[in-house]
Amino acid sequence: MEKIVILTGAGISTESGLSTFRDEGGLWAQHRIEDVATPEGFARNPALVQGFYNARRVQAAGVEPNAAHKALARLQKDWPGEVVIVTQNVDGLHEAGGARNVIHMHGTLAGALCSACGHRWGAPPEMAVGEPCPSCNRPTARPDVVWFGEMPYHMDEIYDHLASASLFAAIGTSGQVYPAAAFVHEAQAAGAQTVEINLEPTLGASGFDTYILGKASETVPNWVEQLLARPS
Repeated sequence: MEKIVILTGAGISTESGLSTFRDEGGLWAQHRIEDVATPEGFARNPALVQGFYNARRVQAAGVEPNAAHKALARLQKDWPGEVVIVTQNVDGLHEAGGARNVIHMHGTLAGALCSACGHRWGAPPEMAVGEPCPSCNRPTARPDVVWFGEMPYHMDEIYDHLASASLFAAIGTSGQVYPAAAFVHEAQAAGAQTVEINLEPTLGASGFDTYILGKASETVPNWVEQLLARPS
């Protein structure tokens, strides 16, 4: 059976009310990326960074999955082959919508990471500066999210999935952040059909076989419906 690999970006969560760092007036717009989303920024001002991610947790806790998240969960459930969801998003909206085994390549707001020993655990709603690690007890807790300049998580697993995909879809992603921006080329090299679903074609749109334009909450359910209606 066909294996489907799906990459999702901020565009799929925007309709649930989460702002992206490109949105004007949103949470990201109040700060420079260098100050709140880099290891250097955390080293300079850990209080600012912890406060920023505490605010992001509050924001994420107040939103619900939209029709696109739910449609992808339905695809996972009803597709006769394997459906792998890889997300650049750090929210838990895919899981809240019913998806299983989501690969969070940029980490998750729900996680905490010890920058000293690498131990991971569930983050409290508010993380304080000097939060102790439950494993080594050092005051080196940080959000378990991948910052600019750091290597995304699960890359070997993701590349293995891309190498065995029959269909690759990129949904709501800008196509500007690597290595995710190159996933379409990895999938095509393995012989997969490729589709981009977005508000407008991205810079990498020439790498896709087809594209579907429109809001994710409208286009993704229609796309899933068409896939599931294919003759078996």
